[in-house]
Amino acid sequence: MRVRNPYPILALACAAMFITVVDLTVVNVSLPHMAIDLRLGQATLQWVVIAYAVPFGGLLLPAGRFGDVWGRRPVLLTGLAVFTAASLSAGLAGTSAVLIGSRAVQGIGAALIAPSALAVVADVFPAGKTREAALGIYGAIGGAAASVGVLAGGLLTDGPGWPWIFYVNVPICTVLLVAVVILLPARTAAAAGSRVDVRSAAAVTGGLAAGIYALDRGVVDGWTSLSALGPAVLAVALLATFVAVERNTTGPLMPVSLRRNRAAVLADLVALAGFGSFYGFIFLTTLLMQQQLGYSPTRTGLAWLITSLTAFVVAGLTGALLARVVGGRVLMLVASGLMVAAATVLLGSPAHPSFLTWVLPALVCAGIAVGLIAPSIQITALDSVGERDFGTASGLLETAREFGGSTIIALVSTVMVSGGRSATDGMHSAFGVIAAAAAFSVVVGAFGLRAIGSGRAVPEVPVPVTA
Repeated sequence: MRVRNPYPILALACAAMFITVVDLTVVNVSLPHMAIDLRLGQATLQWVVIAYAVPFGGLLLPAGRFGDVWGRRPVLLTGLAVFTAASLSAGLAGTSAVLIGSRAVQGIGAALIAPSALAVVADVFPAGKTREAALGIYGAIGGAAASVGVLAGGLLTDGPGWPWIFYVNVPICTVLLVAVVILLPARTAAAAGSRVDVRSAAAVTGGLAAGIYALDRGVVDGWTSLSALGPAVLAVALLATFVAVERNTTGPLMPVSLRRNRAAVLADLVALAGFGSFYGFIFLTTLLMQQQLGYSPTRTGLAWLITSLTAFVVAGLTGALLARVVGGRVLMLVASGLMVAAATVLLGSPAHPSFLTWVLPALVCAGIAVGLIAPSIQITALDSVGERDFGTASGLLETAREFGGSTIIALVSTVMVSGGRSATDGMHSAFGVIAAAAAFSVVVGAFGLRAIGSGRAVPEVPVPVTA
């Protein structure tokens, strides 16, 4: 799809993606206040986070394919409408059940929004320097969004109160709904009119959701507990079912061309480990600043502005220049190496580290890393697939990022509790997990991404599809 002026659509896509990422982290610093107001126990409180992450992570891949098949516009409209209604409900919640239920519906809406928003950017900008620049801007905003969520949560919680972390979504999403109607054509998908095998969609959604839930329960209840093992077994069974269905269906959720595309698949691996380490870094460094430095929610959020601004500048430069001059493979390697450095700095910090000496260098390294990796993985993945698969490729990237984050945070939480005789030892061990995850991303970039720059998507033979 080509339009005369694609930049308003870029702004729309960036804003839509921004709210979904912000809502992953915006509640973190608000949880103690929610616990007091709604009389929530620790076990119940964790569901405020889990309820969003589980459907969000589980639905991203099917949602991306829905955009390819049915069109980006209707999927975006549906996602924004669902997200708006759920945000209002969460802000008005007077009980834990309403709040947690609203967060789950928010996650569903966010999953419908995120992959189609990225696919729209690839749709409206032709391949080459203009698309790379657009994806640089998109990556800049996405890279900054997670840490901005921490700041926004702190400011709103310390100001008008925690319900406003949800209320602010309502006017923003209302404007975006109107913008989608005005700016996007009725059909924006190359494969419009096709169908998706609902068995594949149900199996992968259930499998990924069960896997994310199992990771959380493993941290809370122990990895050998029934509450963790049961969902883990279910996740394996459902994902195995997904693989079996995909091999035999004529309407696959993941087209053959995408499954065989080495560049796209390996970019997903870098997203899994690289972004997973970044989300784990946000989680752990936020705890460090609040527990060891005694920072308030607002002060913690302001500190994260360093990472956000650094990521924004670097990602814009990456899309506008570095991706063409240096290449995606090199940028991924450098980004992953910088995440190793960021985690290693804090791994060696004392029990009460100086912000300027220890925390600031780590925040800057992490900002540069995410500013490099966000646009480079998007450019690598989307430039290697055909237009008809933009949504599915976007859904895979978003799934890798979300599942990687959930996995690393679960491992970090476990290691932090059992990693040493003191809280400082445990935190150091947890930063070691983050460094190891980022190092895995380095290995993938160094030895596995040979297809980048030369590989092309395998042509897909059109076949009839069924529901």
